[in-house]
Parts: sequence; structure tokens; C-alpha cells
Amino acid sequence: MAVARSEPFAEAACPLGVCDGSGWILGPEDVARPCECREERLKRGRVRGVASVIPPRYRGVSFERPPVTEMARDMQSRTVVNAVRAYVDDLEGNLAEGRGLWLMGKTGTGKTTLGMLVAKRALAAAKTVAVYFTPKLLTRIRQTYQATDSEDAYDAFFRRLTSVDLLYIDDLGSERHTDWVVEQLYALVNERYENRLAMLVTSNATRDVDEGRRQLEDQIGPRTVSRLVEICSDPLPLFGPDQRDQARAVGA
Repeated sequence: MAVARSEPFAEAACPLGVCDGSGWILGPEDVARPCECREERLKRGRVRGVASVIPPRYRGVSFERPPVTEMARDMQSRTVVNAVRAYVDDLEGNLAEGRGLWLMGKTGTGKTTLGMLVAKRALAAAKTVAVYFTPKLLTRIRQTYQATDSEDAYDAFFRRLTSVDLLYIDDLGSERHTDWVVEQLYALVNERYENRLAMLVTSNATRDVDEGRRQLEDQIGPRTVSRLVEICSDPLPLFGPDQRDQARAVGA
């Protein structure tokens, strides 16, 4: 007796090699029990529609390649690189506990590169990941309000963002400050905070972390920043040389 296949299992084989791809195991007397793959694959199906692809520029990021190798040799950024390496070395445990990372510093110091490295490792570990540059995330949220094909488009998208194992928001604070922006970001961060789900965040600062935190509080609100500290702990500072300028100098 075969068990009927249903989405999201219709075309995919069992990643564990146990069931027939249906998500069910047929036992004695034709009694079916769920395969261990079922819950994980259902979760992946629920979060379809979020941006989870590493941009082409960052698909080759690695601890063994520039610019991360140069950052690891630099006194100002070495500690942060080591902290990021420690985080991905215990990725399973950190995500299970809802522990995230917050990278803060000057433009061009490698924040996004390190963030994409973490996201890449999480995807390679078969974790669900959403990757968004802040203005694009807010644009996507606005589009859900304008959707004509579904009355609950916003709710569905919000549930996806708050269901992934890791939500990566790049360049937080770069968006134009409005009450609507503050409300949306607080709702998203607070939901993940309450459900102990990890976040990865990058934000800019010109001089030091204290200044950067004050600027971000002005931009997105102190409540949201407080929740981010609870999820990610204090920001990791990156105030070393501009990696893009160095790369241009080498190629000149």
C-alpha cells in the first residue's frame, strides 16, 4: 500500500534515505508513521518566498580566501573574524539557542562579507535562511500591502521571515526614518526575540560602537536595538581599513 505524496515532498527524495520521498514510513499492517525528514521539509516549504540566495559577489566567501584572510591578519579585525569563526563552528548550537551576531563598523570593513559567510555556512548545513538588504526588505513588505492576489500577503510574508532558522538583515539603519519603518522593524525583531530565533545584523558606524548604537536607536528606535542586543549580544566592532580600497590598490 503506497502513501500518497503531497507537497512539499512530491518531487524530492528523502534526504535521510529512509522514506520514499513522501515524508512517511509504511510500517506493519499498513500503518504509516512520519519520517524524521518530514518536519524539516515542511518547515522549508513554509518559508518559500523569502530571499535565501547568496548574491553572486559573495558566493565564494571563505575563511581561507581574501578579504577574510587579510582581515584575520589585521590587528583591528582579527578578533571579529575569530568570533565569527567560533560562531559558525557551533552553528547548530547557536541557532538552536537563538543566538545571533551583530557586526558594526565603517563602510568597506568586511561586515557584509562576514555576514554572507555565516549565511552561506547556514545554507550549507540545510538551515532555512532569509537574506535581505534593509531597503529591499522594506520594499518587499510594502509590496505585500499592495498585493491583489491575497488578502493575507503581509501575514504570510511576516510568518516566513519569523520562521527561518536565521534572518540576515544587512545595512540596518540605512533606510529612511519613518514611524512605519520603526514599527515594521520592531515587529519583526520582537517576534524573533520572543521565539528565540537567531538574527544576523550589520550596521554602519563611523567612530565607535557606542556612537553607532546611539545612531541606530535614533533611526529604528531604542526598543528594537534593545531586542537586537538580547538576540546578538553587543555589536562586534569593525573599524579597520577599507577592504574595497585595498583591493583596488592591489589591482591597480
